[in-house]
Amino acid sequence: MESAARDQWYTIGALNDFPEGLSHRRLLGTDLTITRDGNSFAIHGARTRTDYGHLWVTLGTPERDLFDLPESREPDRRSVYCGAVQVRASGLRLVENFLDLAHFPYVHTDILGVEENPEVAKYEVEQRRDVDELWATKCEFFQPKAAASSEGGQISQYMYRVVSPFNVMLYKTPPSAPNRWDVIALFVQPVEPDLSIAHPYMLVIDDTSTDAELIGFQQMIFLQDKIVLENQRPRLLPLQPGRETPTRADLSSVLYRRWLKEKGLTYGTEARTDRVA
Repeated sequence: MESAARDQWYTIGALNDFPEGLSHRRLLGTDLTITRDGNSFAIHGARTRTDYGHLWVTLGTPERDLFDLPESREPDRRSVYCGAVQVRASGLRLVENFLDLAHFPYVHTDILGVEENPEVAKYEVEQRRDVDELWATKCEFFQPKAAASSEGGQISQYMYRVVSPFNVMLYKTPPSAPNRWDVIALFVQPVEPDLSIAHPYMLVIDDTSTDAELIGFQQMIFLQDKIVLENQRPRLLPLQPGRETPTRADLSSVLYRRWLKEKGLTYGTEARTDRVA
């Protein structure tokens, strides 16, 4: 396996998912045995750390520290883990789908978009080389129900931030605090090249919804995506020019694929010949 895949930090679950003693997970085709003793975790052959309520693992030597998420330190935010969802698709497909605004009206109809208004307004993308991140800014979309606490439609403002090939988050205007940003993250655990576990996580400004309502709303959205992702072919992400044709709405996807090529990352792409559907 290439170092570009090994030298990354991956979450393998929320801290509360791990019992005392031994448990088992799989990452990048490698079986892991996790030992928990109170708040201490150890995995033979891997480094671990605990951040943002999750256990993070690397099988290599990352060049950078784990990304910073300053919103996690704001005392009035709700920190909500939305469960683990297995998806029969490349983890890179999950990230790319997360970046896609154009599917809102058709996959999340009458929730995150409406078919009568499918146009994606012009937005901006950039690669921030000083922190090795991708950003999409000035994104907006009309949404009938933008969040669990929404009481009506709104024009939602979005920003997207890709902090590593398998970790992505969006910043979205909350209904109750339009001058701030909710944070919705997708931490992807690539189990195999074409099999992933998604760990959705939220840091939100919401003092009305229950945890169950917040989790239920996010799971509903992601399960709609899961149906599309598992029927997408190929399951691995194509990086060859012309294999899939982008549109003007796909600026984030184009930059993301270019970034993966620059990194030399092939795990979960069609460059690999194993387990291709």
